[in-house]
Amino acid sequence: MNIKPSAAGALVLAAGLWLALTPVRAQELPSFHLLIRDGRFVPTTLEVPANTRFRLLIKNEGPGAEEFESVTLRKEKVLAPGASSFLIFQPLKPGTYKFFGDFHPDTAQGQLVAK
Repeated sequence: MNIKPSAAGALVLAAGLWLALTPVRAQELPSFHLLIRDGRFVPTTLEVPANTRFRLLIKNEGPGAEEFESVTLRKEKVLAPGASSFLIFQPLKPGTYKFFGDFHPDTAQGQLVAK
């Protein structure tokens, strides 16, 4: 027995296939900027929303290499002079989270404050 799908059935099948193959846009992440300049973080305190995923955009203006590192947040990223990169953070509970740079430990100090 040869069964042919109805026109309506074929349309539903085609629409379902189109939806399955269409890329879903992720909700845009809030982004925050952090500069590294002369072995210091600018700003030293960065307020971020608590309980919200976010992106931290980091740019090292130099003159040397520096690292963003946080033991508490389990994040680290080394940037050459002139380099830019980013880190994605899962939702943080309200609080203060310290970070530092290994190349200039006396001056490269900062904190994220989740509110």
